[in-house]
Amino acid sequence: MSAEKLIVLGVTGGIAAYKAADLCSKLAKNFAVQVIMTENACRFVTPLTFRTLSRRPVVTSLWESDGEWRPRHVDLAAEAALLVVAPATANFLAKAAWGIADDALSTFYAAYNGKTLLAPAMNPQMWAHEACINNVNILRERGVEFAGPASGHVACGADGTGRMCEVSEIYAAITALMP
Repeated sequence: MSAEKLIVLGVTGGIAAYKAADLCSKLAKNFAVQVIMTENACRFVTPLTFRTLSRRPVVTSLWESDGEWRPRHVDLAAEAALLVVAPATANFLAKAAWGIADDALSTFYAAYNGKTLLAPAMNPQMWAHEACINNVNILRERGVEFAGPASGHVACGADGTGRMCEVSEIYAAITALMP
């Protein structure tokens, strides 16, 4: 595997965001990793964590400027070999399914036409909700790949399907998708 292959790692605002740090660390051993975090993700894990692990500045806002005239999310969309969103919250799944682009990650997704792997993580009732099921079906019809979710105990105390699957499973799915 080559470090020239860029993986964009999207991190959304769920408690499973802490697992994304481990995923980032493992990915950075074999790939270039660019992290894009939502505002809510920054409430669970800091951008500094991902900057240290990826060795790249973390994108957290559409309004950050690196001095270039082109928006960073547009450049990244052209450079990326794969988008991985882990955790992928119900909110992100809805935005992706319906084309809502109101933050750095969802705007990147709207500009990106490559392979995508989503690792859902949410309360089991949210995962089983009709709207979430419809959003997942829309995304699958478009060719989006999924890793999980897994069944088990979730942070809110409930049991059922909705936990983010193990980092090793996500990593295996990523390596299978990389060109």
